[in-house]
Amino acid sequence: MSKIDQTIEIPHLGGSKIGYTFGRPYDPSLPTLVLVNSFSTSAELYRPQFADPVLGSAANLLALEPYGHGRTRAAYPHFTYWDSAIANLQVLAALGIGEAFVLGTSQGGWMAARMALLAPDVVKGLLLLGTSMDFESPRSRDLGCWDAFAANSAVIDALAEPVGDDWVVPDFFVDAVLASGLGGVPDDEREFWLAAHRANYAGDDGRHRLRVSTVNLRDRDGLHGRLDEVRCPVRWLHGTADQVYSVANAEEEIRLFTGSPDARLEVVEGGQHFLSASHPAETGAAAAGFVKHWA
Repeated sequence: MSKIDQTIEIPHLGGSKIGYTFGRPYDPSLPTLVLVNSFSTSAELYRPQFADPVLGSAANLLALEPYGHGRTRAAYPHFTYWDSAIANLQVLAALGIGEAFVLGTSQGGWMAARMALLAPDVVKGLLLLGTSMDFESPRSRDLGCWDAFAANSAVIDALAEPVGDDWVVPDFFVDAVLASGLGGVPDDEREFWLAAHRANYAGDDGRHRLRVSTVNLRDRDGLHGRLDEVRCPVRWLHGTADQVYSVANAEEEIRLFTGSPDARLEVVEGGQHFLSASHPAETGAAAAGFVKHWA
């Protein structure tokens, strides 16, 4: 499958350029599955999904890069996950896609859920991977989730001051993301993500986008009081080896989708936090089945 990498202009945040990738030329006879990537990654996170012939035959695959990530840029310097949800909906409208399923990995799940809340007539189903619907609360830590304040505050402080044009994100930051998201990766995959991060998070603009993205990760609002208004079906996949959010948390939160016609959790044995990358076969099969059933 030949990917199509492009950007598109939308009006949100003073005018934005959003990076997007189609798995192949858009086919209006197929449903569309939007893919929203995890923290500091890009549309390239979904290379296994773009290479999956079964999933590619079930839906148009459209990866949308959130604010602070990939090729996406905005006129305004600050943004939240709500902004990325709005931007994604504006991209769909600009592309003439009236309905879509949305799959989100980790932070992508927060944006996917926000899209469903903002536009229930557009979002026809949610596929949530290795995520949480809470803010970074004491409740979630009691259930075995990570301590986002300890993990992110030092990064936010370290990125506070302006830097020169020659600055690039340090290797140890990328290694920490890969360790927590995938439990480590082969050398060639590490080199791929080191190069991708260095290219994207360079100079003072890159520093600031990474800092705001990290602030969002630590300080976001929770969705518990809103989840009963999600009206579409929900499939939540969560790995037993997820180092960031626990299966116990997912078991509690899937029950909060009381307005959904069908909300289910599927536990993936050995699955890592970036589940679409660690277990692409299980992710692809679940996504293809979900879309075929509900389209």
